Amino acid sequence: MNSPITNSLTQIRTALKEIWGYDNFRSPQGEIVNSLLSGKDALIIMPTGGGKSICFQLPALLNTGLTLVVSPLVALMENQVEELKQRNQKAALLHNELSSSQRRATLQALEKQQLRLLYLSPETLLSPPVWERLCQPELQINGLILDEAHCLAQWGDTFRPAYRRLGAVRPALLKTKPVGTKISIAAFTATADPSAQKIITDVLQLQKPDIYKLNPYRDNLHLNVRIAWTPKGRKQQLLKFIQKHHNQAGLIYVRTRKDSEELAAWLTELGYNTASYHAGLGATERRAVEASWLTGKIPFVVCTCAFGMGINKNNCRWIIHFHVPHLLSEYVQEIGRAGRDGKPAEALTLVSEPTGFLDSEDKQRRQFFEAQMFKQQERAKQLAKKIPKQGEITAITRQFSDGAMALSLLHSNGELKWLDPFHYVINSQSGHQAPTQLQAAKEMTRYLYTKQCRWNFLLKAFGFGAEAENWRCGHCDNCRK
Repeated sequence: MNSPITNSLTQIRTALKEIWGYDNFRSPQGEIVNSLLSGKDALIIMPTGGGKSICFQLPALLNTGLTLVVSPLVALMENQVEELKQRNQKAALLHNELSSSQRRATLQALEKQQLRLLYLSPETLLSPPVWERLCQPELQINGLILDEAHCLAQWGDTFRPAYRRLGAVRPALLKTKPVGTKISIAAFTATADPSAQKIITDVLQLQKPDIYKLNPYRDNLHLNVRIAWTPKGRKQQLLKFIQKHHNQAGLIYVRTRKDSEELAAWLTELGYNTASYHAGLGATERRAVEASWLTGKIPFVVCTCAFGMGINKNNCRWIIHFHVPHLLSEYVQEIGRAGRDGKPAEALTLVSEPTGFLDSEDKQRRQFFEAQMFKQQERAKQLAKKIPKQGEITAITRQFSDGAMALSLLHSNGELKWLDPFHYVINSQSGHQAPTQLQAAKEMTRYLYTKQCRWNFLLKAFGFGAEAENWRCGHCDNCRK
């Protein structure tokens, strides 16, 4: 049986100083640490660069058992674990890019209860070798942390079906532990509108969670949206911006792997020192590009949304969205890479004129996204007619290539319940509309063409309307006009 550890404020601050070198917390870090140390569930929304990782790392290191950190990206896990190891802390990670010897060493450390923090993806958490070890009765697990929790509410080509099964993890683990064991759950993200907050709370089955919400406003981050009338004009605006920010660190976001490679090749031909980055690259290539950018060997990277989360470079001065993100949550995550040192930074988005007559690329991308969402829904409906009303996910995915996605969509509609992380039962039709995010995509379009203060728009979109009332940032393009 585990029980929350009681630490005095002095002990907590001492640990903060010894491990990270900080004398005190930034608000509301101290309150969040206390909440997690007391074993409560929590939902935490903090801006990128707000110091959220300390909020769950410190309680985990002060406790005696294990805290599981579910994280979406290898780079995100590697950066956080490397920093903890440099501070001589008992942290490790598991992902499918590890060598067999590294994986074996981590699993042994897990079995011997030598770890305080174990980082893994949702897919790794639910893989048989890992799950079997986590279910050992003698393994003390204190908490489950979901980092970048907005991924749970995000649909489309980047969605990971395993996220929808995470709500069944705690009840299943508790069945294998001594009576009286408690496992808390805390979800952390920089971007969750009220709808996403409800999805996160419901799917994870958070129990009376403490909720901490900080608005995403950054007074040093200047937002700018410019119309690119033609494809050629879009490239000309990009070059003009890069020349203006010569030798400053930045990121250029595009939509697809092909876009990333072609734009990086074009800029390289013009003499710029850059690189392409996307999820299709091998692990070694991705790490090499990340290291080159972090150390300043290349000033900017042409990347898809695969680049960003967990990659901490304080002096990134600018972000360009060469192509428009589909969702505001993606946009806020990506612009949050800039100006983390508190100094002025600029976020420029290039967008086609609204009709799409002169440059139809943005319109075509938006229509493709909507069509993909519709196809996902239709495939799920058709598959629901073919699969057993009760079953096991591995058998379904073996028989149907889209099985995991379909089960997740049925779960989001309220038509499916996970009996545990591996077994499901389909209920009668609920009549709920799945979160296709088409409405969220329309919100992104409204943001691009709004005439109001851009930060005011973002604050309202993410549920901070009261704070945004009759307020203007004074430094976005609309305010400057």
